[in-house]
Amino acid sequence: MALTLSEPKIRSFKNVKPLPEKNKRIATWLAFLMIPLSGLITDIYIPSMPHMAQDLQQPEHNIQLTLTLFLVSYGASQFITGSLIDSFGRFRLTLVSLGIFIASNLVIVATRQIEMIYAMRIVQGITTGFIVVSKRAFFVDVYEGPKRKHYLSIMSIVWSTAPVVAPFIGGYLEKYFNWQANFYLLAVYGLVMLVLEWVFSGETVQAWRPFKSKQVLRDYRAMLRDRSFAWGIVICGLSFGATMIFSLAGAFIIEHRLHYSAVVAGYASLSMGLAWMIGGFIGKATLHKPFLLKLRWSNALHLVFAVAMIGAAAWMYNLYTLLCFAFLIHICVGFIFNNYFAYCLGHFPAMAGLASGLTGGGVYIVTSVSSYGAVGLLQPQNQTQMGYGYLTMAVATFIILHVLFKKMTIHQ
Repeated sequence: MALTLSEPKIRSFKNVKPLPEKNKRIATWLAFLMIPLSGLITDIYIPSMPHMAQDLQQPEHNIQLTLTLFLVSYGASQFITGSLIDSFGRFRLTLVSLGIFIASNLVIVATRQIEMIYAMRIVQGITTGFIVVSKRAFFVDVYEGPKRKHYLSIMSIVWSTAPVVAPFIGGYLEKYFNWQANFYLLAVYGLVMLVLEWVFSGETVQAWRPFKSKQVLRDYRAMLRDRSFAWGIVICGLSFGATMIFSLAGAFIIEHRLHYSAVVAGYASLSMGLAWMIGGFIGKATLHKPFLLKLRWSNALHLVFAVAMIGAAAWMYNLYTLLCFAFLIHICVGFIFNNYFAYCLGHFPAMAGLASGLTGGGVYIVTSVSSYGAVGLLQPQNQTQMGYGYLTMAVATFIILHVLFKKMTIHQ
């Protein structure tokens, strides 16, 4: 279908530092270093949550709320950050966001008030939204054609590394220091990124778009009328939601039902992260393959492995069978996510910021609703119930890929 978007109004701002051509390579590395920030902020202090509750004399659910508030503000902020960075630029908003992010971590370290920590976690969600959306748009601004596909594919792999590594870093910080060490590290990380961004990066916006609410809504409607883009957001959300089923229920099954230690549960999470990355690498290696066909094959394997996981539990259920089937499924959904997330980000190059924000925010909402809905409904306590959770995601993806896209051809 023909898609009509409002024309960008070309304008310029005084004292805007453009990205020097000679710094293009290092700016690309800086973008890759900041892409995993959301996962790092989310997961690095998870091992410290019990000690935070004890030290701040708060019940566990109050500490858990600090994570929820960050995730909600991070997801919701992306719907507006995309249009703002298209209007006011990536470079300056990234610098301002990094500065506020550094200050918010220092406030968390200094305060003893849980309400102040809540407020700072909301601030971190919003600032991280600006930073990550800007850096996702960077690759669309700077690169074209095969290079753009290459970097967008790598980007989703890099993004997936933080949730794998962060809990292990946080665990050692908690073991040798205290819970505040996690936020000191985040502040130092932000400071290093701020200095490097200021010195080596610059503005990359190709077409400045005036920030007008009616125009933003009109552009959103136009983008969402593109079925391949709109349903792609849903497919990415379902794929990421499948991994969240293990994140939400896996540790409880491993520790409470199979009676293994938290260390084993941590290594299990690491293996799931590696499976997701393997799927991403396979996705990158098959960029030249027909787009919908390879997604359908991966979805078919997801269905097969989920059914096998349920069936095998009747005669073989232990830690190894649980992880084996989950590992294979995570490869499949990682493959689908990598391909379709890159497709959505690069689908509207004239509005890279808006597309980045809409894609990121939409994916997060679908992920939250689908994963929490599946876990809340099924309440997985064993391999069979977890298999049904995976099967639910696979069937929903199947309907989109095989029914809604029956007569469509999507070119990557």
